[in-house]
Amino acid sequence: MNKRAAGAAAYVAAAALILSGCAGGEGGGEGGSIVVGSVNTISGPATFPEASQAAAAVFDAFNEAGGLDGTTIDYKTLDDKGDPATATASARELVGSDGAVALVGSASLLECEINAKYYEQEGILSMPGIGVDTGCFNSDSISPANVGPFNDMTLTLQYGSEVLGLDDICILLEIAGSTRPTYQAAIDKWTELTGKEPKYIDDTVPYGASDYTPYIVKAREQGCKALAVNPIEPDAIGQVKAANAQGWDDVTFLYLTSVYSENFAAAIDNAAAGIYVPAEFYPFTEENEINKDWRDLMTENDIPLTSFSQGGYLAATYFIEVLKTIDGDITRESVTEALKNMDPIENPMVGTPYAFGTENTSGWPIVLKSGTNAWEQVADDWFRIGE
Repeated sequence: MNKRAAGAAAYVAAAALILSGCAGGEGGGEGGSIVVGSVNTISGPATFPEASQAAAAVFDAFNEAGGLDGTTIDYKTLDDKGDPATATASARELVGSDGAVALVGSASLLECEINAKYYEQEGILSMPGIGVDTGCFNSDSISPANVGPFNDMTLTLQYGSEVLGLDDICILLEIAGSTRPTYQAAIDKWTELTGKEPKYIDDTVPYGASDYTPYIVKAREQGCKALAVNPIEPDAIGQVKAANAQGWDDVTFLYLTSVYSENFAAAIDNAAAGIYVPAEFYPFTEENEINKDWRDLMTENDIPLTSFSQGGYLAATYFIEVLKTIDGDITRESVTEALKNMDPIENPMVGTPYAFGTENTSGWPIVLKSGTNAWEQVADDWFRIGE
């Protein structure tokens, strides 16, 4: 799964930068390498391997193109296994022992919340490819490339009520860790923007249930016309099939980017009244110039074409663009300063230009209809929170 890149993408080919050997303020000259790390949930019940694989492909393409004056990026990825103790140890290995100058391309179920204070203490910044937990979005030391599940929830609710004109939207929440208040804040933001409220909220929906029929039956009995849910892909498949089994063919599903995959589309024959998602990045299923560099690099390295690999790719390319702006030695301190003071980077794969600490509030609406087994665009531009 962790194959490395052989070709150079456009973003990295032009990356002229001077890299040095270690963090903590020690400078470096020509040649050598710096350490860049990432903490990822690669094994366990909910995994995100593609983000770090994509970041590795970008960095290896840069290295194979010669870097600058022979200096390369030593990219180290660790698996936290979805375990808090392992996430803690992984961050300390990368930051303390390996001397990373930054963390780039991470995708973990929980590591942001676990490690945010440690990153702040050590003066190091993290650019996750995919931010998942609450800590990814409320720390001054962490700034993901993606919109995240919480803004994604606001987007899908806003699209459902304001564009699709749906009433009686019910919300089913799968809660991990301390995410309940953040999801509630996302729902409250939708209410503030639209003046609308959910018909009811069920926050007892489990991850990895063998049967979602009780939750679907309850929602139907409540008079729900649409369901906004935050599941992982297997759970969403189970929920849709539970609705099919109940003959609930007029319900609309408002999901998050977590279900946007070709595997999900292939598993769904009856999408009821439609399954809508605000894709966090430009729809990866589209083959055009917007996705070309990313698609070519992922295909060359047998990395799945998913939103997760888009996030890792973008985080790595953003990082290289910022390194290009640093004069002098590349250290943890100089990288941190450059990221905090960077100019926004525009990229057609995202609707909000990336700057460290700037909130991403854009999604591209897509739909899965019954019998199609393929995602389709339902907009010709980005949909943004508050628009």
